[in-house]
Amino acid sequence: MERIINVDKEILGGTPVFWGTRVPVKNLFDYLKTNASVDEFLQDFESVNRQQVVRLLELSDKFVNKYWICQQLISQFPDCFQIRKILHTVN
Repeated sequence: MERIINVDKEILGGTPVFWGTRVPVKNLFDYLKTNASVDEFLQDFESVNRQQVVRLLELSDKFVNKYWICQQLISQFPDCFQIRKILHTVN
């Protein structure tokens, strides 16, 4: 599995950055919130490659979908401890 994110207290005090760079992951989401394109982000942060961005967005999508599924299960089975435990690990 390729490395996408690095968290190291020696790099920007432990801020999650794209692997092999000093570019905070948050920068990508900040760009996207302003309707900037991935291409604009990559132009401004040349040390990040497209594959890293695409993979991060894919993982984010999976996380959101798993979170949504867990929320739906809890609403259907509110007393199920195992589902609550799963949701806690997703949060």
